[in-house]
Amino acid sequence: MAVTGCTQCIKYMLFFFNFIFWLAGGVILGVALWLRHDSQTSNLLILQFEGQQAPGTFYISVYILIAVGAVMMLVGFLGCYGAIQESQCLLGTFFFFLVILFACEVAAAIWGFMNRDTISKELINFYDSAYIKAVDVSGSPSKDAAIKVLDVFHTTLDCCGKGDDTALFKQVVGSLCPRKSPEDFLKSQSCHDKLIELFSEKLYLIGLAALVVAVIMIFEMIFTMVLCCGIHNAPAY
Repeated sequence: MAVTGCTQCIKYMLFFFNFIFWLAGGVILGVALWLRHDSQTSNLLILQFEGQQAPGTFYISVYILIAVGAVMMLVGFLGCYGAIQESQCLLGTFFFFLVILFACEVAAAIWGFMNRDTISKELINFYDSAYIKAVDVSGSPSKDAAIKVLDVFHTTLDCCGKGDDTALFKQVVGSLCPRKSPEDFLKSQSCHDKLIELFSEKLYLIGLAALVVAVIMIFEMIFTMVLCCGIHNAPAY
């Protein structure tokens, strides 16, 4: 009787955690879709210059997050149903998916950690390539296109220049940052710093979501194994 009561307690706890897991999947999916369509990042990552698309490495982590959120909702529903039905088959399948999902998340976290600086560096290089053409006094054919690219960066990020701008840039700053007065330019933050800040915040949000999901997964796996053992050892009537 005590074993049965304990099994029931574990079952409801597992159902509760699975429901939280399902909700977390929905939240993560929503956050991922927001990151994908956020105006700041999307305005920058759709840019093209001299036939080259702005680097989209950031979207890799976002697409992984979208997939994780969708799978979490599916697996969470499976876990809730398996817990209520006390089905070892469903719980075993749920545990298998949890392990796979946990392994994928760990792999994604390692990839994200190794490439945490790559995203901002790629966009900084893209900005610099347009910057060089925009301040070119020889009037290169791509100068107008470069000025338009810089205008998107400056408008989206509310920045101007690289922070170590040359005297040549300061001569043409009026055309490259028309919304800023000379006083504003002296006080404005460099686009390099703004890009690092922007993607650091986004990656921090992704990392926090991954950590919360990992903690929930660990509890899910523990309770699933305990419930499976409880069902297996429960007396048959």
